[in-house]
Amino acid sequence: MTTAPGHSEPFVERRAPRATVDPRARRAGRPARTPVPPRPWWRRAVSAALWTVVAVGALAYGISLAVPLWFQVHDERLLVVTSGSMAPYFDAGDAVVMHSVDDASDLKEGQVVSFWPVGSSRLVTHRIVHLVKLPVMHADGTGKSVPTLDAAGRPKLNPYIITKGDANSSTDPDATPVTRVRGVVLDVHHRWGFVLDWASSPGGRAVMLVPPLVALAALELMALASDRRRRRAKPTARPEDRSIDAYLLG
Repeated sequence: MTTAPGHSEPFVERRAPRATVDPRARRAGRPARTPVPPRPWWRRAVSAALWTVVAVGALAYGISLAVPLWFQVHDERLLVVTSGSMAPYFDAGDAVVMHSVDDASDLKEGQVVSFWPVGSSRLVTHRIVHLVKLPVMHADGTGKSVPTLDAAGRPKLNPYIITKGDANSSTDPDATPVTRVRGVVLDVHHRWGFVLDWASSPGGRAVMLVPPLVALAALELMALASDRRRRRAKPTARPEDRSIDAYLLG
């Protein structure tokens, strides 16, 4: 109790009782919030399943791009087999690893090569049964094909390959210039062709990409819903630390 200047009556100071405040909230400098209940188990399970879909889809798509790229880095190509003319060495649905050939001397009898037959843009993979040299032909004035002669009057010869499919009973109908050979088969991966064809098809790409995108969208919606629930947990009102009523008794 104190006395105000110029007054004989005492100055009485009355304080309202201090409100109870959460000590943790006072230490943090912010009001206490209503605790958010933990997510139910089913929501956690759904979230884990959606992330699994995202991971599997991304991994599958990445592998579908990385496998052909890995062979390209090593100067090789993966070719999908579409016929059974080379069975049992490889069959339709398999994939073969091909290495490009730059020099005709690299070709040997017994090798399996991929080439474009004369007059065709369709790639064929068959075995070399003979290496031959044939004269270069051209059409004369009458339209007949005649050999092209060199400066010495001898026919010019170019290297050709005679090929045959292992499952065929006869050789291919035409000899193929070595300049139309794309490469030599180094290895065979059985059943890879089906997977590579599927992965590069629009349907395969959709299966690998659409579910992960849908899963990511669902995860985003779940995150927004969780954030909304947190915002609904309003903070408790912070009471004043002190309330003073002073009365001057006169």
